[in-house]
Amino acid sequence: MPGTLKLTPTESVEVRSSTPEVLEVEATYARAGKPPPKHLHPAQDEHFEVLAGSLRAVVGDEERTLGPGETLDIPRQTSHQMWNPGGEQARVVWRTRPRGRTEQWFTALDALQRQGRVGRDGMPGPLAFGAMLTEYRDVFRLAVGPDPVVRGALALLGVVGRARGYRPVKLGAAE
Repeated sequence: MPGTLKLTPTESVEVRSSTPEVLEVEATYARAGKPPPKHLHPAQDEHFEVLAGSLRAVVGDEERTLGPGETLDIPRQTSHQMWNPGGEQARVVWRTRPRGRTEQWFTALDALQRQGRVGRDGMPGPLAFGAMLTEYRDVFRLAVGPDPVVRGALALLGVVGRARGYRPVKLGAAE
């Protein structure tokens, strides 16, 4: 597995430590990024500490900007977004507790990037996201619209996406 995993065109992570209790990564957010979709993690808590640059965070209905040395905790089941709208790159220590399959999710996103299975904007298309979001529902869920509607749409996209070859990456038996 590569040392740096590219999650989006503007965001990458490097795994610092990975145990069943916690996944710790150093995340890099390119400058002038855009907000990701609102999402939540059903069974995991996240902790962020800004090392350099700044990040904008929307957690629930609260929005704030974090600078170097500032931290943010996001409890499981809480809708959020995080990005770097600033003019310089941001670096962040990001801890996910428990690790769950978060490292596999990151590896699957990186594989799409490395295989060039992304659109002109560098993001996976609906079929890829449908396949990935149904596979990793225990790790990552969109927080847009009523869950049954989103779940149904993703299930349909996932079936077509898997038929077109979008499959999750399997990590070694040690994982």
